[in-house]
Amino acid sequence: MSLFIPTYFSPISQYAEIVKSDEIIFEMEDNFQKQSYRNRCYIYNGNGKQLLSIPVKQSKKEGRKKTKDTLVENDFPWQDQHFKSLQTSYRVSPYFEYFEDDLMPIFTKKYKFLHDVNIDTYLFIVDALELNPNFSKTTVYELEKTENDFRFLADKNHENNLQFNQYKQMFDDKHGFIPNLSILDLLFMEGPNAVSYF
Repeated sequence: MSLFIPTYFSPISQYAEIVKSDEIIFEMEDNFQKQSYRNRCYIYNGNGKQLLSIPVKQSKKEGRKKTKDTLVENDFPWQDQHFKSLQTSYRVSPYFEYFEDDLMPIFTKKYKFLHDVNIDTYLFIVDALELNPNFSKTTVYELEKTENDFRFLADKNHENNLQFNQYKQMFDDKHGFIPNLSILDLLFMEGPNAVSYF
């Protein structure tokens, strides 16, 4: 049993643990935190590391808000911009065209809740990597840290302690290897073989 927070096209560090897990449980009762992978991911473009961030609705009246209750701000065309960024960065990568049609629904479906976006990105990736897609969700916040508690991987500040093997990236001749990008970076470069990276 491994506990994760669902994140947007999760970083490689999160899938490194998902691949090893027999049972996935998603924490649904945590408080939303800004500047985390809950609503953002990083890809590699011609200028280096590029942030893709899903805008969320903010209310000045609200105090802490649970991630499961976080609403997507659809007044901003974030899906169109994210997909165009992926096309610009990866259209000539070995596997972008292979996955493009299956990826498209995430960028055309109208989402209300952030966690629905994140669950759909999870289902897309586990299908692409041919992993077991089954998961369950918490109904109360898990206060106790379990042995396989990977909720910390949703927080960008913890990645400095992690080690990453290198793989070929689109612009590494210009900017060198950038570790722990979105799983999409590895998927578009390695395709279904990405699972062997782990």
